[in-house]
Amino acid sequence: MKIEAFGVEQWMNEWETKCAYNVAETCVESITVEELINMAGLSPEQMARDLMKKKLTYGWIEGSEKIRELIAGLYKKQTVANVVTTHGCIGANMLVHETLVEPGDHVISVIPTYQQHYSIPASFGADIETLRLKPENGFLPDLDELRAMVRANTKLICINNPNNPTGALMNEATLKAICEIARNVGAWVLCDEVYRGLTQEDQYSPSVADLYEKGISTGSMSKVFSLAGLRFGWIAAPQRLIAAILHHRDYNTISVGMIDEYFAELALQAKDKILVRNRAIIRENLQILDDWVKSEPRVSYVKPKAGTTAFVKIDTKLSSHEFCERLVKEKGVMFTPGSALHTEGYVRVGFANNKDVLKKGLALTSEFLKEVD
Repeated sequence: MKIEAFGVEQWMNEWETKCAYNVAETCVESITVEELINMAGLSPEQMARDLMKKKLTYGWIEGSEKIRELIAGLYKKQTVANVVTTHGCIGANMLVHETLVEPGDHVISVIPTYQQHYSIPASFGADIETLRLKPENGFLPDLDELRAMVRANTKLICINNPNNPTGALMNEATLKAICEIARNVGAWVLCDEVYRGLTQEDQYSPSVADLYEKGISTGSMSKVFSLAGLRFGWIAAPQRLIAAILHHRDYNTISVGMIDEYFAELALQAKDKILVRNRAIIRENLQILDDWVKSEPRVSYVKPKAGTTAFVKIDTKLSSHEFCERLVKEKGVMFTPGSALHTEGYVRVGFANNKDVLKKGLALTSEFLKEVD
């Protein structure tokens, strides 16, 4: 199988351990084990006792009933039978694509988005079309354009809500309209909802899994719950698709680690406390970013509605890759070039990590902008 290089991941692998100011990180600032057990109301002694008793076998193949019940609780209409655990959201997306997509299938994906959603289907021999998200539409999909793209053999429509990298957020009416377009040709809708819950308001955005009989939601503990180190995710989907996914999952997953599942369970039980913390971080930091954008004449953006990233347009003669490479080498500040997301002229800024790093990184970027054309 031939597949295009994963632009974002290769960029992150190259620079995230070499930069002084990582303003490319997409997870809300990670929490420690100590912070997690405090929010879960557990003492270190109780946690130690829990872990010492665990026999390190494979554990529950599909995920324990308790963890799947907690995940189902993040949705309005999902049950334990509609959920299966995965190795992160990246594993969830891969399983959905390899289960559904066959050579010759017509697949539509929005762009920019996480590259899995167009490069993986292409590697399977699918006929890929991308629906370009435009700033003049607030980086929301043009529904008339989507209707014109759909065919009788459209197998899958891939969306991302909240969107990475733009922070655009589709409301329920837009999601229902996309589902109706898919319903007309019997297509599935996969919505990567890894940032769902990180809104500027105290609410979860609607999920495609709850809105459409062929809707698929993927998520994880990484972004919203600040626990990327667990590598723990899930798929919420109709039971008949879950059964088909399990057929493929046997070949690459078997089970998710028991220790990962233990900590994920603690986090989901303490989700309200984690969300209060994390929403406060993204709101404060987005204000810092917004003030900076307004102060820089060569910088503009569509202000994010949700998530942890902003897609920032830079007025420069440099390509986005040249700009970001020089910025990290000369100032130690790491952004992600838009070219890594197949969108030139922009950089992706992550604003959900340490606010002092964000402030210093933006200040140094201002210096850099004065030095380059």
